[in-house]
Amino acid sequence: MTILLIEDEPLVARTLEKMVRKLEPGADIAGPLASVADTCAYLQTHPSPDLIVSDIQLADGVSFDIFQQVDMACPVIFTTAYDEYAIRAFKLNSIDYLLKPIDPEELQKAFAKFHRWQPDGQNFKQQFREFLADLSNPGQGTTRKYKRRFTAHYLRQIVPVAQEKVACFCRDEVIYLHTTEGQKLITDYNTLDELEELTDPAVFFRANRQYLVNLEAIASYQPHYSGKLLLTLHKPNTAEIIISKEKSPVFRDWFEGSV
Repeated sequence: MTILLIEDEPLVARTLEKMVRKLEPGADIAGPLASVADTCAYLQTHPSPDLIVSDIQLADGVSFDIFQQVDMACPVIFTTAYDEYAIRAFKLNSIDYLLKPIDPEELQKAFAKFHRWQPDGQNFKQQFREFLADLSNPGQGTTRKYKRRFTAHYLRQIVPVAQEKVACFCRDEVIYLHTTEGQKLITDYNTLDELEELTDPAVFFRANRQYLVNLEAIASYQPHYSGKLLLTLHKPNTAEIIISKEKSPVFRDWFEGSV
């Protein structure tokens, strides 16, 4: 198996390569390649790899440019410091993504997904073309429908919680639903990634690996000298919800209604 790594930050590239070699000791590692131009040249002169692990932001553009120039038929695991809403489309096309800094456990899960999935090359090509077309023509595809009501455990019952009553979802061994009235309810959802796919991105924001927050539940945010943001909710009185320096610009745009 050949795995192609595409990453323009040398330190991140070395760390990623070590992680991949540990997970896949028998694989041939190609790269890391740092630019759109180098990657296009490689893919045009070498057999298609079995898997690509690619950063989105590269030295000379974005990795989407590569896949628009080169006809390829292998799955991709994207990595990015920016949790933008277009990334939601990746999962619809059986493509995974990881937020930086890359968590070894999340990378392991992504590789496990790759091994479980045995893609049909032509089918993948078509899915990927549709995905790239959606990126080029936002708003032209089928309108997504998002959940407006969620279920949770209350005493011995399963109860519905309307979207406007959800303050946030929190991962702490299990996924908890915090209501705007201060209740903390256990849900049957497996991951925040799953919930992120089900929720309206205009309403909910993935603050970090632990929290998915409702816009209307945010009382305020406070800039930190490090470039991070500290969120305060109306309810519940949770521990500090921290947004990384890298995601802060995305959050500000979302909070102000610019996305």
